Amino acid sequence: MIEYLQKLLGQSGLAPHGVCLLWDPALIWTHVVADAATGLAYFSIPFAMAVFLTRRPDIRFRAVAWLFVAFIIACGATHFLSIWTLWNPDYGPEALVKLVTAVISVATAVMLWPLLPRALALPSPQMLQQANDDLMLRIAERDAALDALHTANATRERAEAMLAQAQKMESLGQLTGGIAHDFNNLLTIVVANVDRARRFGSDNPRIVGALDAAQNGADRAARLTDQLLSFARRQPLQPERHDLNAIVEDSMALFGRTLDPSIRLQIELAPDLWPVCIDQGQCENAVLNLIVNARDAMPDGGTLTIRTANIDGEAAVELQVIDTGTGMLPDVVARAFEPFFTTKAIGRGSGLGLSQVYGFASQSGGEVDIISTPEAGTTVSLRLPGAEQSLERT
Repeated sequence: MIEYLQKLLGQSGLAPHGVCLLWDPALIWTHVVADAATGLAYFSIPFAMAVFLTRRPDIRFRAVAWLFVAFIIACGATHFLSIWTLWNPDYGPEALVKLVTAVISVATAVMLWPLLPRALALPSPQMLQQANDDLMLRIAERDAALDALHTANATRERAEAMLAQAQKMESLGQLTGGIAHDFNNLLTIVVANVDRARRFGSDNPRIVGALDAAQNGADRAARLTDQLLSFARRQPLQPERHDLNAIVEDSMALFGRTLDPSIRLQIELAPDLWPVCIDQGQCENAVLNLIVNARDAMPDGGTLTIRTANIDGEAAVELQVIDTGTGMLPDVVARAFEPFFTTKAIGRGSGLGLSQVYGFASQSGGEVDIISTPEAGTTVSLRLPGAEQSLERT
């Protein structure tokens, strides 16, 4: 092998390749330009491939790719040697370079053919795009399913909270109604004995004064039991067909003059409001309680809006009392309808106003709810069935 290389590299007396071209300038320089351009291109291509393979370690079939780099470099070297041998008869080195090129090319071919099925199995850009579209569709379906699940969970949690609140209010109503009923029975005995004592001691002014004070206390206690019985839905009602707008107007005529000048009043009554079948006295009390609470929630002034409207989908009538006052926290809203629960200072409120509204709405076949934001205001919505709906229910 060494002798072969020595013989190959030690050859002398050979003529340069230009002799074969008769030193024709046109032929010689055409070969030079063509081989030089091809050789430069061959050197540029593997350089670009080497940079690409270095920066993209994730490329598959890297061994074959690097063999391609070596093969192209060897091919480029043969073209530059072809230029050299035009004037210098160094055919031995040229032959060695060609031999190296042959070895690399054969190795590349040997490795390439077994990889051809695997390369053909690689997905095309269209297949990748289709797979990506399918994946995006599945992601969208998954996100939609998760959103639906979250919505269902939120709805279930709200329903559970509403059920728990309703059960609590029902239990509280039963307890309150029982206590109020028993207290009312005892109060009846007290009032009867006051009347009896008044007949026996009507000539003594001191006794008459004490009996009058006892009668006033009994009357106040009676009103208190009425409110408790209303919350417990045990207050006897006398429902009749009424115009809710007229009740609101009468209530504002009675109460509107007592509003602080810093409170701006807005009354928005629906002109075609449906009639309702309600107990007028209880409804007037409910409206006044809502207005008083709204007023008290705006100690520094604000806007009080009273609005009525028809609710077509429910065949009901709605009364909204809206204030721009201090608002309530969620835990306060959750307890707002409980009897004797109040956030007002001692002596400023009994805590029975909203409980009376709740009892009136429930006993009338309607409902009441509160939407409140701290420092932004409160909206209380009282919904009552239309007169026709009430008659169907009864």
